[in-house]
Formats: sequence, C-alpha cells, structure tokens
Amino acid sequence: MTTTIVATADPAAFFPVRLAVIGGSGLYSLEGLQVVGEYAPTTPWGTPSDAIVICELPGGGRVAFLARHGRGHYLTPSEVPSRANIAALRSLGVRAIVAFSAVGSLREEIAPSHFVLPSQLIDRTKGIRPSTFFEAGVVAHTMFADPFDAPLAASISEVAATAVPALNLHKDKTLVCMEGPAFSTRAESHTYRSWGGDVINMSAVPESKLAREAEIAYQMVCMSTDYDCWRTDIEAVSVATVMATMETNAKSARALLAALLPRLLADIGAGSLSSIAALEGSMRHAIMTAPAKRNPKTIEKLKYLFPDYF
Repeated sequence: MTTTIVATADPAAFFPVRLAVIGGSGLYSLEGLQVVGEYAPTTPWGTPSDAIVICELPGGGRVAFLARHGRGHYLTPSEVPSRANIAALRSLGVRAIVAFSAVGSLREEIAPSHFVLPSQLIDRTKGIRPSTFFEAGVVAHTMFADPFDAPLAASISEVAATAVPALNLHKDKTLVCMEGPAFSTRAESHTYRSWGGDVINMSAVPESKLAREAEIAYQMVCMSTDYDCWRTDIEAVSVATVMATMETNAKSARALLAALLPRLLADIGAGSLSSIAALEGSMRHAIMTAPAKRNPKTIEKLKYLFPDYF
C-alpha cells in the first residue's frame, strides 16, 4: 500500500464508496492499490478502529479498507469498536462488506491455510460487546436467520476457483464466535464440534449483526490457522501456531482480493447483487417503538445511519 495522501473526517470527500474490506489478524492493508486518502470520522458511537483507507483500483473504482484490530493490532476482540466501524462505513455509502478473519478449525478436513465461507453462526460472546444501534428508547428487531450474504459468498467462491485455484475453499459451514481473548478449553472445543461448529473465531459478533442493522450485505472469509485444541495428537493452538500460518493466509487473501474487488464493484454497479436491494429500507420496518415514545437523543444518533427514516 502506498503512502496516504490526506486524512479527513468529511465523508463527502470520497462518497460514495460502495464496497469495503475489513481486515482481520494478518491482513492489515491492501497491496497494489493507489491510496487516495483516509477517512477518520467521529461517529455517534465513537471513532473506528483506525482511519479507513480509501483505495482506487487500477481499472477504476474505489474500495474502503479498515483494519479491525487497528494497524499494529492493538485492540482485543472485545475492544473493537464495531458500532463505530460499521457506522463509519455506512456513512461513506458502503453497501457490501467482505470481512476477513483468522479462525481455528473444528474439523479435520479444514486444515491450516484453508479458507472457509460460513453460512451460519453460533454466538458465544458474553454480552459485553455493544451489539445494536437500536437501544435507549428505540427498539428494533432485525432478521438474522441467515447471518451471512449468499450472493456475496457465491461471487467469492466463483472468483476463487479461477483466480486462486490452489486455494482450498470450504462453503456453507458454521462459524462459532467466542469472547476471547483466551483460546478455548478442550471441553469447549469438543462442545462446539458436537453442536455442528466447523470453525471458531472472536470477531464475527457483533460485526455481522451491526452490518445487518446498517443494511449492508456482509460476508466473512475465514482463514484457518490451526486446529483449535480438540485434537490431542498435535499442540494446542497458541499465538505461535497462528503466526506460522498467517503469512501464507495473507498471501492467499491478497491474491483473492486482486481478482475479487473488480468483480464485486462491477456487480454492485450493475445491481446484480440482489441482497443489496433486498436490505435497503429493511430497518425502517423493523422498529417497534411508537413514534411518540422514541427517545429524541437516540433518534439523533440513528440519523447518522438513516437520515431519511426519522
């Protein structure tokens, strides 16, 4: 990634940027793209993990990149300001997010360096992470039966097959999200396997839930680094085992993104990602609180996301 040009808190400098990439452990930047600026806002929910880097593709079109844990990895999973992250991306005009995350494998067939496109999610966080924009006098209930975006996953899978043919990519798997930052106990790891979990991380919640509330199509790309601790014939997961696989995974992620980003920008421009249109306006009809009972202060915050709803 080249040297940044300018940092601003004004989204109008870049608006609209329709596609965003959230980088997880090991993926802290996009390479080979021209940086046109950085967006560093203060949202009603605070500041994002780091400045959002706005990049331009060689063939045209812009994409936003955000390092989930901050560049330098200084935020624990529980400290990631997910509401500020998602709100800031929404304010740029983002309508689709591809989020990368390191994961532990709960299945023999998902080896380290394999990638996974989950379709389901088990939330094992502990309720200490703010997980909704709708609170304090404005109640809403969003649909979340299918937490990840099937059209986005299909595009990612199709591009991976041709652009990174050596990559082992697993589809339609179940992701377990735990609180962390400590890794699982063996008993926990076996329990998650018995529930049908296939991979485990510490990042999908509340990020995926907040993206849904913000009417943004969201798909996580999981990068397997280890076998968690359910296997007794190998060493249990540690930072050392994660780091050993991380560079290989980052190279695969960059190769995938080089082909994926132009494809997704073209799909978004053509309106062929059906989920984007399906999500637009969905939260307008999810609010339960009667207008007369809505907290004015909360409404003001929500106008940052939905200026036309109130």
